[in-house]
Amino acid sequence: MNREELKSKLIKFYEKHRPAIKETVETVVFVIVMVIIIRFFVGEIRWIPSGSMRPTLIEGDRIFVERFSRFYTTPKRGDIMVFYPPFEQLKNTPWKLFARLTGFFCKDIAYIKRVVGMPGDKYEIKPDDTGKYTVYINDKPLDEPYIRSPYDYPPCTQAMFCGPAVIPPKHYLMLGDNRGNSQDGRYWGLLSEDRFIGKAVFLFWPFTRVKTLTYKKSLSE
Repeated sequence: MNREELKSKLIKFYEKHRPAIKETVETVVFVIVMVIIIRFFVGEIRWIPSGSMRPTLIEGDRIFVERFSRFYTTPKRGDIMVFYPPFEQLKNTPWKLFARLTGFFCKDIAYIKRVVGMPGDKYEIKPDDTGKYTVYINDKPLDEPYIRSPYDYPPCTQAMFCGPAVIPPKHYLMLGDNRGNSQDGRYWGLLSEDRFIGKAVFLFWPFTRVKTLTYKKSLSE
């Protein structure tokens, strides 16, 4: 079969199946647009790959991450946030943007940690004589009943971001609940608010662990 015959057959095939092809293309485009709208304005589903947020979240948990609140409010202390860490370089090529907006083939690294320090806070992470570590916000101990253990901390070194330091505007101190096994703000510093993806609000799988992820008790200093 030469090129002209192949071209003729393709044209005839297209003319014969034009309505079905058009409907399929329109359906695919509609689905992609709806996925982008839902992920960008409403929320998305994520799974927990590590134990850095134990005991609040464990490996294999499925959570819903809402994104709409970022349009009218900023994260609060105690919120569990999904974000791109500072060292993750986000390329803005058309394919990368498409992958990020739809979730299809997206390989950008995202973390999940808790907001501990807010813009304007003075923070410091230090142990007492018994080896118990405490986060101090504006020189007052922070009540953190959600962490795995106040004793299971790696010692702070000069290379770590344990403070004392004042958090600049639009930046946050993000820490995992499992302080003994969490690559968090102690290692890579403060997080700019433009790196946030959304807030984890609900754990829906497995059924035996279903719960909301809003920390209701006031975290006053």
